[in-house]
Amino acid sequence: MGEAVMVAVDKATEKSSVSVGLGEMKVLKNSDATLACLGLGSCVGVAAWDPVARVAGMAHVVLPSSEGRRPDSGAKYADRAIPKLIQAVKDQGGLKSRLVIKIAGGAQMALSTANDPIFKIGEQNVNAVLEAIGREGLKVEVEEIGGNRGRTLRLNAANGETQVSVAGEPPRKL
Repeated sequence: MGEAVMVAVDKATEKSSVSVGLGEMKVLKNSDATLACLGLGSCVGVAAWDPVARVAGMAHVVLPSSEGRRPDSGAKYADRAIPKLIQAVKDQGGLKSRLVIKIAGGAQMALSTANDPIFKIGEQNVNAVLEAIGREGLKVEVEEIGGNRGRTLRLNAANGETQVSVAGEPPRKL
């Protein structure tokens, strides 16, 4: 992957958290850290976990398609992010056949109720993520998608536990 992973320590829980920013992807092996996509609105967080190899990966998908765009090294576009995430997990010893995939996000954050697709980027992101996962021959085990509220997705790299939270509500296990 080539990029350094920044680890922040949460003093309240004494556990480390690795933030996965917009268009980023991070993979951890044999780690006690938690990967987190914070503030997912129309973006989609994709968590991948291999329980045998103890490899956890997460991508923060911002847009559905890279068509007509210059190549990038990140995970900004669903059609590029999903294959990159799976390959990065495999590079750390994970097996594609064992991956547990969970997704969250894809809300409609624009206030308009118009049918114009420009206002439905969350829905487009979800569809593109699901299509890309399907092209890889994988299925999503659990999803919390849509609606009009932002979410945060967390993946515990030690045990694969995944949580989603909405502002003002306690986290829920996915």
